Amino acid sequence: MSGELRRLARLRRLERLRDIAKRTAAAEAAMAEGALAQLESLAERTRAMAGSYAVRRQASDGAALRQLLCFSQALNGISQSTASDAVRARAAADAKLAELAHAERRRAATGSRADEQARRMAKAALAPSVGARAALGTGLE
Repeated sequence: MSGELRRLARLRRLERLRDIAKRTAAAEAAMAEGALAQLESLAERTRAMAGSYAVRRQASDGAALRQLLCFSQALNGISQSTASDAVRARAAADAKLAELAHAERRRAATGSRADEQARRMAKAALAPSVGARAALGTGLE
């Protein structure tokens, strides 16, 4: 019976460890989602800024027009860079969510194994052992 108790204790410890791993994965997924939201917001703002500067044409001379075009092109570059960063952040966030789902499945599997072990131990404790009873009567009967 002590082997079964050790197995149950080991399964419960493993379940706690996997629960900690799941919480860690959840925290990492939340951080990745937060970074994604920030990058998407930044990409939208830079896209809007680049769009507003692209339509401006009120320049007093050619140098001002050239400066405005260069600034607009730089904003477009920043906007494209931020959009690609947001795409990479989306992939990272999706990967973190997949890790979270995997960690939850592992924790649930360990928990179900521990529960099954506890049920087996409870069932064995309730079932009377037939071979352990003393025989009644004499051997001559």
